[in-house]
Amino acid sequence: MVKKIALFNHKGGVSKTTTTFNLGWMLASKGKRVILVDSDPQCNLTGMVLGEQSENDEDRIQEIYNAASNIKAGLAPAFESQPKAIEAINCIPVKGQDNLFLLPGHIGFAEYEVTLGIAQELSGSIQALKNLPGSINDLLEKTAVKLNADYILIDMSPSLGSINQNILMISDFFLVPTTADFFSVMAIDSLAKVLPKWRSWAKSANSLQILKEANYPFPNSNPRFLGIIIQNYRIKNSKETAAFQTWIRKIEEAVISKLIPNLKNSDMMLLDSAYQEQGMSGSLCLTKIPDFNSLIAISQQHQTPVYALTNQQLKQSGVILEITKNKQEELKKTFSDLADKIIVLSAESHAYAVSA
Repeated sequence: MVKKIALFNHKGGVSKTTTTFNLGWMLASKGKRVILVDSDPQCNLTGMVLGEQSENDEDRIQEIYNAASNIKAGLAPAFESQPKAIEAINCIPVKGQDNLFLLPGHIGFAEYEVTLGIAQELSGSIQALKNLPGSINDLLEKTAVKLNADYILIDMSPSLGSINQNILMISDFFLVPTTADFFSVMAIDSLAKVLPKWRSWAKSANSLQILKEANYPFPNSNPRFLGIIIQNYRIKNSKETAAFQTWIRKIEEAVISKLIPNLKNSDMMLLDSAYQEQGMSGSLCLTKIPDFNSLIAISQQHQTPVYALTNQQLKQSGVILEITKNKQEELKKTFSDLADKIIVLSAESHAYAVSA
């Protein structure tokens, strides 16, 4: 059964897209079939995977969208009352990596925000909108079956709107990317308040008979917290600079004192032993990833993860190439270890564990 993993933080600029792409590629390299879902109307993940470097790329992208291979078109039967059922999306194979596929985003996906929000108020109007709350889950599940996928990684937008509420609550797991700064500390504090409210809404929605009997039933999901990722900090003498150390510590303190207790009270955690087996304690930090610097632009240009760029793609030589290759090896190990943790934490033995 496919495992849906949401990457979410309503603070922008925390490298959700880059993490989704690099993690998905690594999971695929380990033999897992992975679908990358771009649910952010900014479509950064779609642009990263498909490329937008030339007129030929633009023509190819237009052909993809004309074929209705995107998230908005996939949900149109529900949101636009079309006389047909939701069907699996023809996902785009990701160049250079077997077993990795993209479900493209669409800027117009944001148009469904208000309608979905009304449907999710669980008001008297629910009869006319009963198919909407379960429609995104239906689309993802059908697409996963079509591709025999092991994982769906969902790159979410930086907002607290109804679409994100829905996506997080139909996911099996979620992780929170952060950057070492003041605003990420604020975001953790905010998430500690918002996520339990979303969980309470999902439980109420799941109890409604009308949503159970809808064409696209709202699932009985219970998203579990996998951990945080701290990234985009600078290194000096093989260590985080003092300023970044301060913010990393404050983020971890906020997770320990606010986020984890509230998630435990809302039954959104795995068993403590699951995290401990992966060497995670305290803030449940999955990994720390320093700033990629100029490698990000090269990665995006070639639609290839930073750690998989070839010498030809890097166009470097001598000492500079040697330094870059060493950094690539470090990043490759980082994402390999991260993927291994995700695989174990999302295993069936943990997926339905109830926290103490």
